[in-house]
Amino acid sequence: MAGKNKRKKTSSNTIAQNRRARHDYFLEDNFEAGLVLEGWEVKSLRDGRGQINESYVQLHQGEAWLHGCHISPMLSASTHIHPDDIRRRKLLLNRLELNRLIGAVDRKGYTIVPVSMYWKKGRAKLEIALAKGKQHHDKRATSKDRDWSREKARVMSSKHN
Repeated sequence: MAGKNKRKKTSSNTIAQNRRARHDYFLEDNFEAGLVLEGWEVKSLRDGRGQINESYVQLHQGEAWLHGCHISPMLSASTHIHPDDIRRRKLLLNRLELNRLIGAVDRKGYTIVPVSMYWKKGRAKLEIALAKGKQHHDKRATSKDRDWSREKARVMSSKHN
């Protein structure tokens, strides 16, 4: 047991976040999707070894699939399995939600972006959002607004002191 790499447990239920999504896209509608995972993937996620930074959601034959999600296998995983850390994973959504996503992507030019992965009642969930891409000037405006609100808060706090 000595020499094991202990990862710090997070106090919240969050496994991974895609901070880049809020920077690159206007996020509109959020959905909560379940994930179809293998046993070693669940163990790795419990150890905090998941990343969704480079991942994206693709619709194929009426189903939603998560591509590019990286779950690093643990060294103590079973020897009889050969883990594929970036395999595509099926998302579990009901038919109404899938139809809404398919319609928005096909007709309105939206894309589906994973926002965060978290635990809910012991099950791994993925928050996905319908998103429109930001252009360069949109990103600058968002940055300017954020800087202004930070400066405004700084001025307000200095007046109260």
